[in-house]
Amino acid sequence: MSDQVRIIEVGPRDGLQNEKTPISVADRVAFIEALVAAGCPVVEVGSFVSPKAVPQMAGSDEVLRAVDHHPGREFHVLVPNEKGYDAAIAAGARVVAVFASASEGFSRANINCTIAESIERFRPVLARAKADGIKVRGYVSCVLGCPYDGDVKPAAVASVAKTLWEQGCYEISLGDTIGVGTPARARALLRTVATEVPAERLAMHFHDTYGQALANIYAGLEEGVRVIDSAAGGLGGCPYAPGATGNVATEDVVYMLEGMGLGTGIDMAGLLAATNTVSGLIGRPPVSRVAAALNAKAKATARA
Repeated sequence: MSDQVRIIEVGPRDGLQNEKTPISVADRVAFIEALVAAGCPVVEVGSFVSPKAVPQMAGSDEVLRAVDHHPGREFHVLVPNEKGYDAAIAAGARVVAVFASASEGFSRANINCTIAESIERFRPVLARAKADGIKVRGYVSCVLGCPYDGDVKPAAVASVAKTLWEQGCYEISLGDTIGVGTPARARALLRTVATEVPAERLAMHFHDTYGQALANIYAGLEEGVRVIDSAAGGLGGCPYAPGATGNVATEDVVYMLEGMGLGTGIDMAGLLAATNTVSGLIGRPPVSRVAAALNAKAKATARA
């Protein structure tokens, strides 16, 4: 493997949205600026959902306006419907994301509707985005398992991914929301979905609940996928997925990729600084193995 890999840093949105400790707009902006300084090419910065439903994402318009001044960087925001799309566009969004589940049980628990109904909700968003020249990224959740329905068949995931692709999403991110996947299952999933959506238009969004995320990502790399969603420090979780831990840590992904000769364009020292900053804000250390090792090494060096 000698390709470049594109990392989508989702910590400021997917990573922080379920945190109990309130994070101010200014602190979220500082976190994003640190990630950009570290070389992160794409950062998911907010979500235009009701602040009553997701309090941590209040002020996403302010966050986007504050950071959207870096040439050559992409800033993504999540939109659930046309109202969210309107707010995102008013704030200057050029890339938005929509989401659907591969599991009926999760769809009902998460957004109180069926998979088909969720697709109908964002169909007008995709039509308007096409007319407005706005890129749309599609998320599919629970691709390797659901807390309510159990195993999810690859064909079901492929069906939802195909719909998003045909409706105009330029890229489909496949999310193991509760982190139950293993490499063989991840590989089988990607091979099945790639029959409907080109592998170069797929992204891996793997949570690390059972410690399998890096192994699953490696399997996906062998299948030709070169886009990875990750969160600094392993931030994240899901309120509708009991027991689910955070996203795979960006530091762990970068360390593995760079060790394989796969470029990311991300500076580890800068990334670690961003991770330590946000860890201080939420009041707990990063779950990333690489961050823990580098922090311990720095402390030992400082004592010497």
